[in-house]
Amino acid sequence: MGKAKKTGMGETSTEKQIYDLKQLLEISKSLNSVIDSSTLIEAILYTCMGQMKTLGIAIFTKKNFDATSFQLNRNYCGFDLDGSSDYSIPEGHPFIKLMNTLNTCVTIEEIQGKIEVDDSLKGLISLQPSLVVPMKAKNHVNGLLLLGEQITEEPYSDYEKEHILNIAALAAIAISNAALLEMTTTDMMTHLKLKHYFYTVLMEKLEISHSQDMPVSVLMLDIDFFKRFNDTYGHSCGDIVLQMVASVIQQNTRAQDMAARYGGEEFVVMLCDTSEKTAAKIAERIRASIENLDILYEGQHLNLTISIGVAQYDPENDSTARVLVDRADKALYNSKQTGRNKVSVAG
Repeated sequence: MGKAKKTGMGETSTEKQIYDLKQLLEISKSLNSVIDSSTLIEAILYTCMGQMKTLGIAIFTKKNFDATSFQLNRNYCGFDLDGSSDYSIPEGHPFIKLMNTLNTCVTIEEIQGKIEVDDSLKGLISLQPSLVVPMKAKNHVNGLLLLGEQITEEPYSDYEKEHILNIAALAAIAISNAALLEMTTTDMMTHLKLKHYFYTVLMEKLEISHSQDMPVSVLMLDIDFFKRFNDTYGHSCGDIVLQMVASVIQQNTRAQDMAARYGGEEFVVMLCDTSEKTAAKIAERIRASIENLDILYEGQHLNLTISIGVAQYDPENDSTARVLVDRADKALYNSKQTGRNKVSVAG
């Protein structure tokens, strides 16, 4: 098959190089087919762990598209964390600027030799990775990949470093694409999803529900007397109220669920693998949390309430996602008509 390539740490056969090129093609297809950020990070970590046969893998990324720091993702393996350490690095940190200029993997010793280690870097340094790999898209770092020792306990060869850099570059492109999708499907004020994207995902989940007999429930939520906040205190106050309510909704939903701003002061939530009974409990938890909010605005303590409607997907009667949402909306209307600040379940 030809001559072997010198790597600085032994030789790599032409067969191995061809195999790895095919692997890179498959990795590219696989990563760019994933649009959900959390699923994508998990796929990147498993891919790198399998390719590099390492005992430890972790990744620093931005939590969302407008985040100002890189944080250690909770999906890591083989590293011992210190509860007192802050695993967060500001995007303007000298280390990130250094990584923007590099197209190579670096060791902890090389990092310490190039820049001063301050509090922002102590968390990363404490993990003692064997390699730190920049993930760059369009010449900008959008993630940091950390590798532990190889299973063989041998140092990474030049060829292996080049291979992981190629994987990191593909992963960075996938992360960039996922961030772009997030930007175009997210309401900038509340950081919840937009209505059109919510319906797209809901339709997909209902198809799965129909084939796998998995319950899906929907909540429709509307802030009571929202207009008075705008009229009395101004639209800036109204914006804060929307953001606070959105935050409570997010805190009460899981990664597999989806919350969206439906329009104005209305919100909608999709709860996967959740029965009507459980959905009603979640709705009540959201309602009570919002009722207990104390919003301080320009020296004024403001309180608010929310009305909620609940509906579970019924394959025999809910012909479309719109029909299901309409049933939840009718239940919401019932909450409004019968006193507000309550949860109603669709008949």
